[in-house]
Amino acid sequence: MSVFPAAVTTLPELIRWHADRTPDKVVLCDGDRTTTWRELDLRSASIAQALLREGVQRGERVAVLDHDRDSGVALIFGIARAGAVVLGLNWRLTVPELQFQLEDAGVRCLFVGPAFGELALALTVMVPALQRVVAISGGGPWPDLATFVADASATDPALSIGCLDLAVQMYTSGTTGRPKGVMLAHRSFFAIVAALRDAGDPWIGWNAHDVTLCGMPLFHIGGFWWTMQTLNAGACLCLLDAFAGWKVLRKIERHRLTKLCLVPAMIGVCLSEPELADTDTSSLQCIVYGGSPIPKPILERALAAFGCEFAQIYGLTETGNTAVCLRPADHLRPELLLAAGRPYPGVRVKVIDGGGNELGPRQVGEICLHSPANMLGYHGRPDANAATLRDGWIHTGDAGFVDAEGYVFVSDRVKDMICSAGENVYPAEIESVLAGHPAIGEIGVIGVPDDTWGEIVHAVVVPRPGQSVTLAELLEFARGRLADFKLPRAVSFATALPRTPSGKIKKAELREPFWAGRERRVQ
Repeated sequence: MSVFPAAVTTLPELIRWHADRTPDKVVLCDGDRTTTWRELDLRSASIAQALLREGVQRGERVAVLDHDRDSGVALIFGIARAGAVVLGLNWRLTVPELQFQLEDAGVRCLFVGPAFGELALALTVMVPALQRVVAISGGGPWPDLATFVADASATDPALSIGCLDLAVQMYTSGTTGRPKGVMLAHRSFFAIVAALRDAGDPWIGWNAHDVTLCGMPLFHIGGFWWTMQTLNAGACLCLLDAFAGWKVLRKIERHRLTKLCLVPAMIGVCLSEPELADTDTSSLQCIVYGGSPIPKPILERALAAFGCEFAQIYGLTETGNTAVCLRPADHLRPELLLAAGRPYPGVRVKVIDGGGNELGPRQVGEICLHSPANMLGYHGRPDANAATLRDGWIHTGDAGFVDAEGYVFVSDRVKDMICSAGENVYPAEIESVLAGHPAIGEIGVIGVPDDTWGEIVHAVVVPRPGQSVTLAELLEFARGRLADFKLPRAVSFATALPRTPSGKIKKAELREPFWAGRERRVQ
């Protein structure tokens, strides 16, 4: 049976509960450094006190720009204990993309890691509202973290923080191209495990003896959620500064990892590493994968190579990560390998048609999720809230069906989105940038299947009369405006784009030649 403390419903409670009971147990492993619960408690309390001394207000967004490190976990809990809101920044984004997030969230305080000093300098010029920048490990014209907390008390501020208070804001792109700040309350990181505990459901058997790692970074809902579940169970988290297959394999063997969370593309990379054959993976009990469906050949190879159980999770940032799971036992049934799984206790699923009517078993429509971990809403976006969150239901934008046993199958997408290596990429954002190229008359961006990354970005271009453009020229134009993972990997040309009578591009028609013959239109 999994061990999750019944009393914990917020991030500050999580620290207090374990620091009181197992103060000397190692909770974080970052390279050669280890951190105990007592140390994490004291560090995060000092950060909280320093933030409060700086005048940080309850509900204020505080940003962190760094690779995943033990200091970053301490910052998360310090920000939460100050009653503020964690905003993890995706360090793969460009200055304009980060500028939008900082301005939209009204950030005044930014913590920056050693690899991102130049990026932070540019942001201080672009975002005048940034009043305080702290260099986590020194460097740059700012005080370091040690100096920032030097005179702060290590006493828990013990603010009154409830499970419905805002804890985290994470940005996702959207079909309009404008990123949206998903607001997640503390409950989003505890509600599902509480429902599992109350139902006597062991799920994947979390326990205090586990040693885990997640390939997704802390600024990603998958990485943040996995971190909180590891810590909630009192287990030890191994931190990964940036994903590489060989790094994961070495950590499995060195730290005797028991549970691992990766997106399918990461599993594929690990399988292609030459040193896999000589890596001792016998400690692994379960690999959890999500972010996109896994190609059956990769799953079969992974099952043979790692010799452990596998579980698939399905959800969105808006649902606080996972709402549906394909359990290890389900992987023994070949007919279920295309399923996303069944909902957890406390989660409801329905499939609706275009008129909002609920459909029956195996009828394809839009998948909607009602979870106790659902977001509070989008920051400052009532229009987007009305479209996505209705009567407690998240409208996922994924098309699929539920079978007679309650298994959810994702077959296509209602909304215009590409999922590449676990990153959600929205064509409207890319189209709005590339349309500014002087040689482009029309452009449509789609996702096409790729055996390594799941999907890749493909641009269909209609050049202006007498003009021509190459993929290299498009990439040169877009760099600095779009993060690398949003850039097109391929381009094709057309004389015109298919459009509806209202002028909307028929994306399904553009995608058809690439997806023809496939059982599902997501990869």
